[in-house]
Amino acid sequence: MPELPEVESVRRGVHEWTAGALITGAEVVDPRILGTTSQRRIDSSAVSGFVSAVTGAHIVGAERRGKFMWLSLAAVASSVGPAPELGILIHLGMSGQLRIHEPGDPVHRHTRAILHLGGGGSVAVGTGRELRFVDQRIFGHIGVQPLVHGYGRLVPASAIHIAADPLEPAFDEGIVVAGLAKKRTAIKAALLDQTLISGIGNIYADEALFRAGVHPLAVPARTRRSRLAAVLDSAATVMGDALAVGGTSFDSLYVNVNGESGYFDRALLVYGRGGQECVRCGTKIAKITVGGRGTHFCPVCQKAPRYR
Repeated sequence: MPELPEVESVRRGVHEWTAGALITGAEVVDPRILGTTSQRRIDSSAVSGFVSAVTGAHIVGAERRGKFMWLSLAAVASSVGPAPELGILIHLGMSGQLRIHEPGDPVHRHTRAILHLGGGGSVAVGTGRELRFVDQRIFGHIGVQPLVHGYGRLVPASAIHIAADPLEPAFDEGIVVAGLAKKRTAIKAALLDQTLISGIGNIYADEALFRAGVHPLAVPARTRRSRLAAVLDSAATVMGDALAVGGTSFDSLYVNVNGESGYFDRALLVYGRGGQECVRCGTKIAKITVGGRGTHFCPVCQKAPRYR
């Protein structure tokens, strides 16, 4: 699943092309995309409700928190106008893509929804374009939700429980360290708790722990707070580095709005390198399962905790 750097790469591209645009119409090609992975039986009224809710609205901009992205909507386009009250929540799931197209471009067979746009955006192309949601596996979803206050900003209602991520102004490292220090589960699992800190997934948790020299089975409640802070700092750094090169792409399913892949996979130090030599000490990278997730670490650089 795309993590913070991948979703942020997509968000930046979508914002560049759509901010200020008027949604002149919408199509739901496959109604299942309006549901979730656990609810794919969609009432027929959901399609007309979605189309009606978004048509005629202006896109204020594309926003993100952690792995969640949304388009903030307003009735009137204005940089100083009324605060948006609705948002189009877009969750990419495992294989979702947002692609910008000209209206006459061929429609990919896995296209699930299309927003027809007029004007707006900072990229000069004709008078209209389309934002298409392509999802091969249909693990993602799209829908209109009210925006509510959560952790210092407006977010879609279903994301109100999602904590701030390390790359946004609302993130408070001291508060997160204090919350992390109460956890008695493995630190790898704690980092994946999106109600504590959002945006970190399997890839960047492994990379952050390696860079901070912390074993994935270390218990936060029994770990020095300075080391917990080091893990958070490492997470912010590694995700920033990944964002600079478009994120991590292991296959063609993750791409940005122009169809380009990220290439941070070339810079990964432990994730996916089980059995290979550690870049620091030459020891073979180990792989274990933590919280149901494959976890990579160096047994020498990340010494196992010894609790008494």
